[in-house]
Amino acid sequence: MKLLMIEDNTSVAEMMAMFFQKEKWEVVNAYDGEEGLAKFKEAPDSFDIITLDLNLPKMDGMQVAKEIRKISQTVPLIMLTARDTESDQVLGLELGADDYVTKPFSPITLIARIKALHRRAEVGAEVGAEQTTSEPPDGFDVETDHFKLSTKTREAYLDGKQIEGLTPKEFDLLHTLSKSPKQVFSREQLLQLVWDYEYYGDERTVDAHIKKLRQKVEKVGPQIIQTVWGVGYKFDDSGLDR
Repeated sequence: MKLLMIEDNTSVAEMMAMFFQKEKWEVVNAYDGEEGLAKFKEAPDSFDIITLDLNLPKMDGMQVAKEIRKISQTVPLIMLTARDTESDQVLGLELGADDYVTKPFSPITLIARIKALHRRAEVGAEVGAEQTTSEPPDGFDVETDHFKLSTKTREAYLDGKQIEGLTPKEFDLLHTLSKSPKQVFSREQLLQLVWDYEYYGDERTVDAHIKKLRQKVEKVGPQIIQTVWGVGYKFDDSGLDR
């Protein structure tokens, strides 16, 4: 695995480089936002994952994340931040981060997060490759009167219109919810099912991704992701028949 670590704290960068080397991962370091973005632009397809500090000189992490997502919607991105306010963390997720880790953090925790994101990215790449050779028997894994979703093509449609621009996590969320219509999923369940590991009660990740997913759904039709107050979320397109 090849990582791009955009981190202005040289002590943190050097410490993590040692841990990455033990995992036999290649790491490219950048020490400010402009340098990090430039290195990504040089070879965007060569990186398997990016870790991005929020507080960076020359260009802050929020802006770097926004620019990275203009180039790639799929490269896994973890934000590292010394801030611990809900607004900063949610904004980072809304700008395209798949996860965030608050400083100070355990190197083991960061490595676990990286491995989990990488596993998900590999699964997405595998199903994308399979679409050139095979399709599901009926063309879709989930199909209702109004909604269709294929894990082979990683595409979803509402009343015949494609829901465009879905990130890997947004697609996985939509798939998890839609394959069990009307079933209510708690945030904790979605964290385990979609992110593949425990977030230790941090539910803002789910809320931020649901918000972005809903915005993309609403561009093509009525809302099909429903909030069940005090519990979680569900997929329900039955109301579209009315």
